[in-house]
Amino acid sequence: MELTITLKELVTDLPLHAQLELRDFAEFLRAKYQPPKSGKRLRQDWAGGLSPYRNQYTSVELQKKALEWRNT
Repeated sequence: MELTITLKELVTDLPLHAQLELRDFAEFLRAKYQPPKSGKRLRQDWAGGLSPYRNQYTSVELQKKALEWRNT
C-alpha cells in the first residue's frame, strides 16, 4: 500500500478540535512505546518510616498494620 497523502496533509485537513485530539493520542502512543528510562534510581525515602513500631510488633504484625493504616 502506497501512502499518497502525507501524515502532515491528513492532520492539516482536520478541524482544530480533531487536531488537538490527535495530538493527545499521539502523545499517549509516544509514551506507551517509549522505552523505559534507564538509570532512574528507585526511591527509598520511605525506609525506616515504621521503625518507631519495631519493639511493639513483629515484622508480620507490622506488615498487617501497615496495610490497615494504608487502607484507612
